[in-house]
Amino acid sequence: MSEPTQPAYTFGVNPTPVLSVSPVVLPAPGRAVDLQVRVSAPTTGGELPILLLSHGHGPSHHLSSLNGYAPLANYWAAHGFVVIQPTHLNSRTLSLDPGAPEAPLYWRSRGEDMKRILDQLDQIEAAIGQLSGRLDRDRVAVAGHSMGGHTASLLLGARLTDPHDGTEVDLSEPRIKAGVLLAAPGRGGDALTDFTRDNYSFFATTDFSTMTTPALVVAGDHDTSAHLTVLGPQWHTDPYFLAPGPKSLLTLFGAEHGLGGVAGYDVAETTDESPARVAAVQRLTGAYLRSTLYPGVPAWQEAQDELTGGPNPVGRVESKSTLAR
Repeated sequence: MSEPTQPAYTFGVNPTPVLSVSPVVLPAPGRAVDLQVRVSAPTTGGELPILLLSHGHGPSHHLSSLNGYAPLANYWAAHGFVVIQPTHLNSRTLSLDPGAPEAPLYWRSRGEDMKRILDQLDQIEAAIGQLSGRLDRDRVAVAGHSMGGHTASLLLGARLTDPHDGTEVDLSEPRIKAGVLLAAPGRGGDALTDFTRDNYSFFATTDFSTMTTPALVVAGDHDTSAHLTVLGPQWHTDPYFLAPGPKSLLTLFGAEHGLGGVAGYDVAETTDESPARVAAVQRLTGAYLRSTLYPGVPAWQEAQDELTGGPNPVGRVESKSTLAR
């Protein structure tokens, strides 16, 4: 990987108009349906890093699809990323059989979707002529919210035991160099509610000790997720505390599971709607990825100083380079 002192784009100052194309349909033999993705990118610039964005599993039909997460996708694309959003098989828009073996969350398929995207970047470029020759395939990141955070954690190196056959599952993806976990699920065992153990048994064995890829974990200090965990908000910090470094944890003050509304504009399921909080998440996550993918670029420290170090901080940040709890 080449190491330019500055990337070919800028964050937070002069956002670029965005090109967004959907659906781009990728052949997926053996999958229930072909994989549909949305691709959003700045209209100018080259050597653009790639950011895979995994949606969650909420009650709305279209947020859990390539049509969700516009506040994040639009911002990241306007500030230099090629953002690729799949519609995972758990999306309500697909109306798949709820009795299918991996239903309702399709935890394995979701990770495989992201690998399939990276395998078919040539097809994506061919489908969107304006992207031809503009992708930096050595700089790939993944981000995910809620269940999407679980998907991202597996791609970053976390493992689990398949509840159906008892085998250890390793979906780690070496092409991915950095990640952002937004309100991601934490550990299993006695941290889970009876509902989670009975309905989502794959959560029971999540192991973050192998999640070695650099990542930013974003958690709301009011995100109780009481239907999933008995631990309260601290559960969403497990991917930071139980994984080896390098990792950073952004704890957002007053934030609930929606982190201010990252899943969509003005959506009813956001219980803590706050445009200011969403703006902070946009800025801090973009800066983290910029500095991680381009070592030496000071964007991450600058964003921390502005948003978490002043008299009215949006949250606090802690970082580590080694395993600690």
